[in-house]
This record gives sequence, C-alpha cells and structure tokens, in this order.
Amino acid sequence: MLRLFTLLLGASLIACGGCASYKLGPTNGLTAGEKALQIHPFSNQTLEPRLGDALTTALRHETQRDATFRLATQGDGDIIVTGTLTAFERHELSFVPKDVLTVSDFRITATAQVTAREIRTGKVILDRTVKGSTLVRVGSDLTSAERQALPLLAEDLAKNVISLLADGSW
Repeated sequence: MLRLFTLLLGASLIACGGCASYKLGPTNGLTAGEKALQIHPFSNQTLEPRLGDALTTALRHETQRDATFRLATQGDGDIIVTGTLTAFERHELSFVPKDVLTVSDFRITATAQVTAREIRTGKVILDRTVKGSTLVRVGSDLTSAERQALPLLAEDLAKNVISLLADGSW
C-alpha cells in the first residue's frame, strides 16, 4: 500500500512540475486589458485594392479576440498602431497536371511596416516589417479567388502583428 501511495505521489509531482512553465493570459507581464490599442487605418502602397481596409478591420477583430489589449474606439488608447502596406506578392505553388504554364495554387503574401507607439510618452515599442500569407486555389477566375482570400490574408497578418505586441518585452 505504501509503495502504491509513493508511486502515485511521485507521478503527480512529475505531472504538476510540467505545469509550472505554462502561463495563462498575456505573456508580456501586463494584466489582460490593462492597455488599450488605438488602431489607425493602414495606408496601402500596393496595387491590391481594399487591402488596407481589410487589414485595419482584421487588426481590430484580432485585438478583441486576443484580449491582451482593449480596443480603444473613442481616442482613449494607451498605444497607437499605424502602418503601411508595402508589398503584395503571388507565388506559384502548384500547376495543372500536364500543363506547366497554368497555375492551380498560389500563396499570396502581404508585407506591412508596422509602428506601435505609446501615446503618453511617445516611445516606439514596435517598428518592424511584418508578413502574412494565405493560399489561393485558382478556379476559373483568379480575381474572384484573390478577393475571397483577402480577409484570410489580412487575418494572418493581423495575428502576427498582435502576437508581436502581446509577446513584446516593453
């Protein structure tokens, strides 16, 4: 009986020891919702229309989903996030069988220069190039396929930006 108790106690200590490194909530030392993000519309220097609007909307949704920061909607933010979309690229991934010129799958990538600044002090806490990407299956119309993939591209880019802000050591 003592052996069984000792064995169970040892197993529970080993199992609980792994939990010590897991952290629930924000990883940057802040309390969830302690700081508010004010997200300004991103300017779009690419040839892809509506990409800046899609990214701004995705950043606002991702801020609310992540919950590390509050979304400042009335100009009451602690951190202001601005940026410029600098590149939109297509990369061929696969081709139609028996036709090496017709692409069937693309990876589209968007690149943005993102700046986050504390409003009160003016200190820049993030000034970095961030990328996001998604896959596009080309059917009969590449333009429609890209238009449908645009929110997914913006969402991936927004997740990368919010992750950098949430995991930052500022």
